[in-house]
Amino acid sequence: QVRLVESGGGLVQAGGSLRLSCSASGRTASINAMGWYRQAPGKQRDLVVAITSSSSLNYTDSVKGRFTISRDNAKNMVHLHMKRLKPEDTAVYYCYAADYNDYPYWGQGTQVTVSS
Repeated sequence: QVRLVESGGGLVQAGGSLRLSCSASGRTASINAMGWYRQAPGKQRDLVVAITSSSSLNYTDSVKGRFTISRDNAKNMVHLHMKRLKPEDTAVYYCYAADYNDYPYWGQGTQVTVSS
């Protein structure tokens, strides 16, 4: 079992920046990919960005050039650096991890609100 705990998030004005962090514990050696999903009110949960253990990246188009993911394997952490935030980035952001069998694990979610 893998446990994910997020930190960061909050309220920011459009154009501002935030950093989200996620710490993994438990069977961390089984983790392949880590990343972030987000879910806006009334919408489905969508991928923001994921990074595999071999550092392969997958960003959703709407955040390319504004969001950057970084992964610290020694500390079992992943960070999401978000800049030039837009109101449409408002959502609950969920930390995500998948093991080598693609079994998913989820954090509890953290709210990001971008005011216009």
